Amino acid sequence: MLDSEFDGTNLPAGWKAGWLTTGITPPVNTTLEDDCYGPRNVTFPGDGTMHLNVTAASSVCGGVSRPFTGAMVTTDPGDGRGTGFQYTYGVLQARIYLPADGSRLADWPAVWAEGQDWPTDGEDDVIEGLGGEACFHFHDPLGGPGNCDSTITPGWHTFASDWQPGSVTFYYDGHKVGKITSGITSAPMFLLLDNTTTADSPISDSMRVQYVRVWQS
Repeated sequence: MLDSEFDGTNLPAGWKAGWLTTGITPPVNTTLEDDCYGPRNVTFPGDGTMHLNVTAASSVCGGVSRPFTGAMVTTDPGDGRGTGFQYTYGVLQARIYLPADGSRLADWPAVWAEGQDWPTDGEDDVIEGLGGEACFHFHDPLGGPGNCDSTITPGWHTFASDWQPGSVTFYYDGHKVGKITSGITSAPMFLLLDNTTTADSPISDSMRVQYVRVWQS
């Protein structure tokens, strides 16, 4: 079980800033994302939540200069930075504030989980802000089926995925929004939270995180 409350002044035990290493790190998707991840963009301003910020400050990562800086935190135990957390089957739930692009969701806040060998070990996208909507997917070696919910508005919401052998069921604010039964992998996955951006997305408000919890089957 994991119960991470983000109401302090630092990351809870097992969480680390950045993608695979410390300092300014390249984004996960080096083709679509227009930012590096910066540890200073992970902040605890004293309102009882963690803020993941996207800023209009250029940054250099992987030898590439990018016009923006975003934020990521992860529990990856295999990145060489000490302990972390991963799980096989169970319910992942997060209480987060989704930033806005006008009246729609901003692109690209996300809560997700991933195995050590992508895509063989799977990727559970619990929530991604894509095209102004809240979207869920499960990636495997053959594809990434999923769907989007256009009723989710900017603000506070609770998102969850129930990963069981052969299926993942997704819940937004306690309501079932979809179930995927093809290509469900069985290898352990670790957790990721990030707020990133693409060239055609405006700089948005912070993605805020109150808690992340995992109940294992």
